Amino acid sequence: MNRRTFLSMSVAGGAALLAGSAFAAATDKATAGAVSVASAAAFAQARKYLATPLGDIAYVDVGRGPAALFLHGFPLNSFQWRDAIQGLAPHRRCLAPDFLGLGYTRVGEGVSMEPANQVAMLVAFLDKLGIDQVDLVGNDSGGAVAQLLYVHHPERVRSVLLTNCDTEIECPPKAMAPVIELAGQDRFAQEWLLPWWKDPNLARTPDGFGGMCYRDLSNPTNDAVAMYFTPLVETEVLRQRTNRFALSLANNSLEGIAPALKASKTPVSIVWGTADDIFSLDGLKYLIDHVGNLQHVERLDGYKLFWPEERPDVIRDQALKLWKSI
Repeated sequence: MNRRTFLSMSVAGGAALLAGSAFAAATDKATAGAVSVASAAAFAQARKYLATPLGDIAYVDVGRGPAALFLHGFPLNSFQWRDAIQGLAPHRRCLAPDFLGLGYTRVGEGVSMEPANQVAMLVAFLDKLGIDQVDLVGNDSGGAVAQLLYVHHPERVRSVLLTNCDTEIECPPKAMAPVIELAGQDRFAQEWLLPWWKDPNLARTPDGFGGMCYRDLSNPTNDAVAMYFTPLVETEVLRQRTNRFALSLANNSLEGIAPALKASKTPVSIVWGTADDIFSLDGLKYLIDHVGNLQHVERLDGYKLFWPEERPDVIRDQALKLWKSI
C-alpha cells in the first residue's frame, strides 16, 4: 500500500494558531513558579528514570494533587503532552512516561513491547511510585493501552479521556499496513523516520509525517522532530528496535474487548479529530456504542491524529470537565 493513499493536504487556519497562543499565555500565568516542561530543553531536564522489572522508564512528573497519567502515540513519546501538562499541572500531578520501545525508556533485555506488556509496565510504574489510582489521557496507540488498562485494572483508573486511537475494529488501522510491512523487512525506521529526522522540513510536507498527522503543516517543529525521532533512529541498534516495536502492533490487542468496555463503570469522555486519515469516524462510533459509562463526546472538526499536540487547550478543558463530573 502506498502511503499517499492516507495522506491529506489540510492546512491550519489562523484561528487555531491564535487559540494556541492564547492558551500558552494563560498556562504560563497559571503555572508561574511551577516546573515548566513546555520547551524541549526544559522537558529533557525534567526527565526522570524509574527502574522497573521491565526496564528503566523515562518520564516526567509535574504538578500536584491526584495523579493523571498521559499515554502518548506512535512514533512519539511523552513530549507530545508538554503543553497539556502545563495547563493541567495546577490541578493534577501529571505523569507522562515513555512506552517500552519509544522515547527514552530503556527496555529490559528480552522484554516484549506489545500493548499488553505496556500495561504491565504501567502497573509496575505506578506501584513503584506508590500511586493507587490515576486519571488516564490517551492518544493513538496510547489510547489502546488506556483501554486495556482500565478494563483489566479498573481499580487503578478514576477516569479516561480518549482521543483518536485504536479501537477493536481498527487495531491496527489500515494505514499501518505499509508500516508493518516495511518493519517486517527491517526498513520502516530507515526509509520513513530516518529521512524525516535528518530533514525536519521533509517531515513537514503534505506527504510526510506532518501531512499524515497534523492539521498545521508547521508541525512537527524542529525540536519535536529531534525529541521524537532521535531515540528511534540515531543508531542502527535503535532503528532495529523501532522496527520491532512497529511489528508489535501488528496483532489486534483489543480483540474481544467490547463486553468489558460495555460493563465498565469507569467514566470516559472522548474527543475525536474528524479529519484523521489514520483512525476513521467508524472507530468513534464504535466507542460511542460500546463504552459503558460514556460522559461526553466532542468532535474536533478539521483536526488529525495528533491534534492533542496542537490543541492542548482542548485537552485541558475536557479533562477538567470530566474530572469535575466524577
